[in-house]
Amino acid sequence: MNSCNLEVKDGKLVSTTLCISSCPEEQLDTLEEIQLFAKNNGSFLCVYNLNSSNYTQNPHADSLCPRLPVPPSKSFPLFNRCIPQTPECYSLFASVLVNDVDTLHRILSGIMSGRDTILGLCILSLGLSLAMVFTFRFITTLLVHTFIALVILGLLFVCGVLWWLYYDYANDLSIALDTERENMTCLLGFAVVSTVLTAVLLVLIFVLRKRMKLAIELLWVTNKAISSSPFLLFQPLWTFAILIFFWVLWVAVLLSLGTAGAAQVIEGGQVEYKPLSGIWYMWWYHLVGLIWTSEFILACQQITVAGAVVTSYFNRNKNDPPDSPILSSLSILFCYHQGTAVKGSFLITMVRIPRTILMYIHNTLKDKQRSALARSMFRCCFCCFCCLDRCLRHLNQNAYTTTAINGTDFCTSAKDTLKLLSKNSSHLTSVNCIGHFIIFLGKVLVVCFTVFGGLMAFNYHRVLQVWAIPLLLVAFFAYLVAHSFLSVFETVLDSLFVCFAVDLETNDGSSEKPYFMDQEFLSFVKRMNKLNNARAQREENLRNQEGTELRPIVR
Repeated sequence: MNSCNLEVKDGKLVSTTLCISSCPEEQLDTLEEIQLFAKNNGSFLCVYNLNSSNYTQNPHADSLCPRLPVPPSKSFPLFNRCIPQTPECYSLFASVLVNDVDTLHRILSGIMSGRDTILGLCILSLGLSLAMVFTFRFITTLLVHTFIALVILGLLFVCGVLWWLYYDYANDLSIALDTERENMTCLLGFAVVSTVLTAVLLVLIFVLRKRMKLAIELLWVTNKAISSSPFLLFQPLWTFAILIFFWVLWVAVLLSLGTAGAAQVIEGGQVEYKPLSGIWYMWWYHLVGLIWTSEFILACQQITVAGAVVTSYFNRNKNDPPDSPILSSLSILFCYHQGTAVKGSFLITMVRIPRTILMYIHNTLKDKQRSALARSMFRCCFCCFCCLDRCLRHLNQNAYTTTAINGTDFCTSAKDTLKLLSKNSSHLTSVNCIGHFIIFLGKVLVVCFTVFGGLMAFNYHRVLQVWAIPLLLVAFFAYLVAHSFLSVFETVLDSLFVCFAVDLETNDGSSEKPYFMDQEFLSFVKRMNKLNNARAQREENLRNQEGTELRPIVR
């Protein structure tokens, strides 16, 4: 009822909530205007037991009706709530909730007050992601060195801007609002985290600088595989559209579960819904369905990409590429390999559920005193589940490629993949990791430029909003978009590695059993083997020198 004058008690919102037929789209300044709005629209903004004819006559109308003025608002169709359209409301909202009373309303306040800026930054991240796809599609040595230089400059520039803004906030004597103080605190946290990440990435770039040329050659091979199926680059768009459709459907069912119950009149004439018995178990079932189905959709994308790469790789006539490898891969997926996608996504779900439970327990007990041992055990368990999740995702991707090659089920493919990778891990593993690292730097570059734009845009409205949460959301969205587009290169790279291992396992390069790989890939592999052999020889010589005893010089 009082969206701009919230009442908080014991960490909860206690403001009265009403059901109305329509939201006031214009500001209402007097009780007469509230009464006229009720008469014209049939929407009563005061409590139910106060008749609209008594809005201006009841002596207690000030406490039974919204506080004046009533801000203009619009209905938000998904949650059916009246969302105020006045930015000042969200400034007050954020200052009331500065102690993190209600996270959902906190996020909504920041998003609504800076929605135009957030939309512009999301479009910017989309444009930067497309630019990065174009960069990796036509990659050259000069382009990679320019790209790495931009990443280094972007990281240093964002760190410098964050520290400069923090210094500006800390020395601004006019800071009086809680929103500004919280922005300053968040800036300090952002600056420290970005500085640590920048230092780690700079060290990795320095250490891996000598292998960049080999990684570039590997990306050339990847681009040649993509050129046979250029529509692979649009796979993330289709996957993202399907995920959005599923998530909207999931939220609609979630709202139905949240309102499943019987209406009961409680003290004061108000109405509340008593949940149906057993509805709690449906919430957990619905949560598992969210994780499993989302992972299943992503698994279908990975199998489709892997199938297209396998079709192109194991084609003897490289001058006559196969027709419609993506459609062929999709048809094989839906006819034969849906069970493989279900099993692979189920493994990820079984790891994600304990992580979700751990996060729920952590958030529930974070305000209570816990021993250092309990905190350490929680962090260790969470890190173990994160590592297991990463390993399983990598195993699943390679198993999907083996399924596309041999047509075997998930368990057989996973077993064969482990054997293959253990035999051939010394050939391309290091360069494959560097290729993934360069692709990761592309995601970092997109996030850096998006965050820089967000810092410049949100800093001009430092009084009206707490923009730490919107900036985090923008950074997360930028990374998600960049990952969605550039993940195609990662998937193709991993699929090529498995195809290469299978090719080495079944063929020997003779005229009877020639390799399926083309001449560029074969020459790249020979250079890699030559470098690995030279390095192994140098290490052997060093060991021999260390084991040689010094002998006296004979004159």
